[in-house]
Amino acid sequence: MSFLDKEYREIITKAVCGKGKKFTQATHYVSPSHKPSSILGCWIINHLYNAKKKSEDTVEIHGSYDINIWYSYNDNTKTEVVTERVTYTDVVPLSVKDDNTINDEFDVIAKVVQQPNCLECKISNKGNKIVVEVEREFLVQVIGETKISVKVTRKANKDSDFDESSSWDFELTDDELSDVEPDFLDKKD
Repeated sequence: MSFLDKEYREIITKAVCGKGKKFTQATHYVSPSHKPSSILGCWIINHLYNAKKKSEDTVEIHGSYDINIWYSYNDNTKTEVVTERVTYTDVVPLSVKDDNTINDEFDVIAKVVQQPNCLECKISNKGNKIVVEVEREFLVQVIGETKISVKVTRKANKDSDFDESSSWDFELTDDELSDVEPDFLDKKD
């Protein structure tokens, strides 16, 4: 196909040129101010992240979230909430790649499939720390400029209802014109 071929046009557009997905499980160790007796609850909140294309094959997601643990201490007679800010980096491999991009400028869209979620929260064997198991999952799309070719058809195919010979110029007939009421805007309801 040549550039001057009259049957085809080249269109430059933005398209998804890479996709990837990654599921991660992480373990965090939180040090409360008192020796915990039991875990009463664990919540993960304030999840923030951003994504950038790192290499030809990967996207890097940098993020953070807060782990809030409600625990009892002093033989279950008192309670407290400990909060710890956790940062992470997930490298997402691109399982689908299109190398036919025009330039090296890319937009990256990262969608959270699974928000950071507490799987398990327990007191460590030594009893002075709390162990938190967390899961999270991301789907990433890399968008870049690419060129596509489309076939141009000048004539409608014969199976179509479109008739090129028909005129698109519609004129009012005398009967239709006589039905028009010229003073309709001046009437008040």
